[in-house]
Amino acid sequence: MLKNLLKVIALAILVQVSLLGAATQSPAQAQTEKAPYPVMAPLDQYLMSDESSEIALARSAAPPPLSDEADVMVLHRDGYQVAEKGRNGFLCFVMRSWGASTDAPDFWNPKVRSPICFNPAATRSYVPIFLLKTKLVLAGKSKAEIVAATDAAFDKKELPALEPDVMCYMMSKQQYLSDEAKQWHPHLMVLVPGDAAKTWGGNLPGSPVIALNDPEERVTIMLVWVGKWSDGTLAPAVAQ
Repeated sequence: MLKNLLKVIALAILVQVSLLGAATQSPAQAQTEKAPYPVMAPLDQYLMSDESSEIALARSAAPPPLSDEADVMVLHRDGYQVAEKGRNGFLCFVMRSWGASTDAPDFWNPKVRSPICFNPAATRSYVPIFLLKTKLVLAGKSKAEIVAATDAAFDKKELPALEPDVMCYMMSKQQYLSDEAKQWHPHLMVLVPGDAAKTWGGNLPGSPVIALNDPEERVTIMLVWVGKWSDGTLAPAVAQ
């Protein structure tokens, strides 16, 4: 059951987690499977027509006492822009499909809407990765070009080193993480540099931590289920 759950998450969490599913396939299998979203859709399909609705969706990523005081960014044709300023150093926005690894089947899925709220450390040192990817996507770059440009930015130290205590909330009942996972489950994510699954005890029987290494972003993502959505309502029980 844990292996199946990991595969679902790999298809779902955008920044970042599809490599697990890709690792279970042989090259021959990957070539014979038709990609559901082989290219980027027209930009309009990724945009939300109403800014106030996007702001509300972004804030739904975390409990109101936290998200109500956060900065909020919304996606425009030229990238993410700050729509509302906050006071607590957190940042909320609706992540689109290219937050995932380029191997993810949903990398170009225009239906993905993943509200996420970052703590100050993540805002400073992790969000720049996604904003760079967004810039490259909007410039019409291919997956290979996105990976190459991101690698170059890391190597040239144009992207900041990941700070300690980087984490974010993904607790929105309205989230759509992928065609397979859909809402999945409310959760927190803790991000640490490199491949750190073993040091956190991730993926072990009985461990509440799901650890997913993402070499493209040079981080390991630790996912921890929580029992309630951000509005305080109970989430569905997780199958054991």
